[in-house]
Amino acid sequence: MQYRELAVPGAYEITPRQFGDSRGVFLEAFKAAVFAEHVGHAFDLQQANCSVSAAGATRGIHFADVPPGQAKYITCLRGAIWDVIVDLRVGSPTFGTWDAVLLDDADRRAVYLPEGLGHAFMALEDDSTVMYLCSTGYNPTGEHGIHPLDPTLAITWPKTDRAGNPITPLLSAKDEAAPSLTEALAANLLPDATKTATHIASLST
Repeated sequence: MQYRELAVPGAYEITPRQFGDSRGVFLEAFKAAVFAEHVGHAFDLQQANCSVSAAGATRGIHFADVPPGQAKYITCLRGAIWDVIVDLRVGSPTFGTWDAVLLDDADRRAVYLPEGLGHAFMALEDDSTVMYLCSTGYNPTGEHGIHPLDPTLAITWPKTDRAGNPITPLLSAKDEAAPSLTEALAANLLPDATKTATHIASLST
């Protein structure tokens, strides 16, 4: 299992080693000791979510108040998604930057993002199935969004699906109504980098 830190500090791409034969494939999708070695603390699993999306479906950018925030460990069980992580930590040197990883059912990579970061993805195939391991349960009053097509962030979304057919982002009404990064900043909705770092440091004690 290989960990690679992304351009957004604290977020990782995880590539598992796959073992295949005539029966199929086996892999370790998550390993607590290896995770803690790279991230610096254990992953406290509190909720597991699963979504199934049509090609073009775009979910996010979602984030949660810190503390407690919500760290996520995400993998695509079927199909393919363009997974995007955004630094929303006010005061972070990389505030407003993003990175992306292709998650699919071939390489079977995963992505980890800690508290304070935003998460979004676009499905690149019908019935793309995503599993999210979450460090906290759903908290509707503490969870927020940023519009995924915000020109300030200028996220590069795919123009074609996995088969090469043209696609456009399909957003929920909630995500369509989400504020821009500038509006969320003005409304004091975004996580503070110092408070987020203090919270994450407390997880290793």
